[in-house]
Amino acid sequence: MGKQMTEMLKGTLEGIVLALLATGSAYGYEITARLRERGFTDIAEGTIYALLVRIEQRGLVDVEKVPSEKGPPRKVYSLNDRGRDDLEEFWRTWSFLSERLDQLHTTDDQTEGSD
Repeated sequence: MGKQMTEMLKGTLEGIVLALLATGSAYGYEITARLRERGFTDIAEGTIYALLVRIEQRGLVDVEKVPSEKGPPRKVYSLNDRGRDDLEEFWRTWSFLSERLDQLHTTDDQTEGSD
């Protein structure tokens, strides 16, 4: 993954994880697996676990410890109302930025064609 992609992901990964949790509860490894299924193959598990700690501390998820067949109990994360509000704000912000970037890109394409 290139440096630009890595930097952009840093700014959006929280929203991406919240969007995944909006589809259903999951534990850390499941979240990483779901991301990889969607093409985010270069995201390290440690990055996801650190992000989960942050969103838990911010009160965006509810956490339930569920017994595991292998080792200690798993922390299963579920999006709560505060997390849903945060996710809605993420999508509003994403739409705003996406529209502006598309406008810039379209304008840039038209400018290149007029040379």
